[in-house]
Amino acid sequence: MKFLAFEGLDGSGKSTLIQELKSQLTTKGQTVVVTREPGGTPLGDEIRHLLLRTSGDAPVPRAELLLYEAARAQHVERVIRPAIANKSWVLCDRFTASSIAFQAGGRTLARHDIDWLNDFATAHVKPDLWVLLDLSTVEAQERIANRELDRFEREARDFHERVRAGYLALARENADDWLVLNAGLPMPQIRDRLIEELQKRGWWS
Repeated sequence: MKFLAFEGLDGSGKSTLIQELKSQLTTKGQTVVVTREPGGTPLGDEIRHLLLRTSGDAPVPRAELLLYEAARAQHVERVIRPAIANKSWVLCDRFTASSIAFQAGGRTLARHDIDWLNDFATAHVKPDLWVLLDLSTVEAQERIANRELDRFEREARDFHERVRAGYLALARENADDWLVLNAGLPMPQIRDRLIEELQKRGWWS
């Protein structure tokens, strides 16, 4: 049982990699819980709608951050902590690192405030491994160009450049806890590199 958080720009392939890993784990007889942020619970899904909608009053950056943290607190208590207690693998599409990358990097809010709120919302629950699918902003925007974009996906490229830089800085700060994957590679290669890392850590047999 391990808790893995998958991070990266929209279009980087997080959801696809999560499903690839879930398939491999279930084949091995493992119990897997796949979840996401914002969301993962009925309350979280309502907050997700508020955060991603493109109509209506957009939250200011501090309100945006607090909405994410409210959804996260519910998510940890209702989904993640019980799954860990049940000895399930937890594969989460975005977690606390997204708040640092998007709200500190993208929105330029103070990092120390976000760190405190992340700790409070999660009650110090942390992933065993962060998986960053790193992709250039140009390629990320090309991948999502033909779908209906949410509020964040519509942000200017410099916003997404700051987000990407925020992720890479986090991975450098905590290198032992992060696996950075080249999201420009074919998905089978990305999946195999992830499994190789899990084997190296003694989590895969």
